[in-house]
Amino acid sequence: MLTRKQHELLTFINDRLAETGVSPSFEEMKEALDLKSKSGVHRLISALEERNFIRRLPNRARALEILRLPEAIKSAVKPPVKAVAPTLAKAPPKPMPIAANDVIEVPLHGRIAAGMPIEAMEGQNMLSVPAALLGSGEHYALEVAGDSMVEAGILDGDYALIRKADTARDGDIVVALIDDSEATLKYFRHEGNMIRLDPANRAYDPQRYKPNQVRIQGKLAGLLRRYH
Repeated sequence: MLTRKQHELLTFINDRLAETGVSPSFEEMKEALDLKSKSGVHRLISALEERNFIRRLPNRARALEILRLPEAIKSAVKPPVKAVAPTLAKAPPKPMPIAANDVIEVPLHGRIAAGMPIEAMEGQNMLSVPAALLGSGEHYALEVAGDSMVEAGILDGDYALIRKADTARDGDIVVALIDDSEATLKYFRHEGNMIRLDPANRAYDPQRYKPNQVRIQGKLAGLLRRYH
């Protein structure tokens, strides 16, 4: 079963695609559903995507495809009108609207070490992120402090975009919470009965912890960088 807001959003997207052939922008969806922010739209879309009602088309900032519809929406969809005069020339297609550069606001939770672990501070700030950088799931952002991940292209001052997760595979770049107090951004690996957190800088040594000392808080999904 869909929630009321999920149902409303799916109906709105389906109607807009039927009318124009282009999915609505995040701003249009926010206004149509009377939501306070685009992050609410992102959560609804992620939920519909996870339940295989829609999918995002890759490499496009504004592109959604309906995969299936609930019966309640199917019964409300009007059948297409048949042409009365088939000999008439077809009207030229309407120009496709230019894709909007949609952005999503994600929570910005302070700074995270890319060197030795430091405290990951919770914050109430929000960071605007291009929607095309994020996939399904719930995300947050952390400002990178340190240089131990430079060989992975992660620099001091970058914003790491993190998809929330509590598990990881060897080789994933993760946010690891150490002893429930300090967090760091590292490559995650198993080493015998230990967890090894590897830097991407030859000047730093790997860090080893017992499994009960490490909790995965998310996996790296993307980066934002500001040039001054």
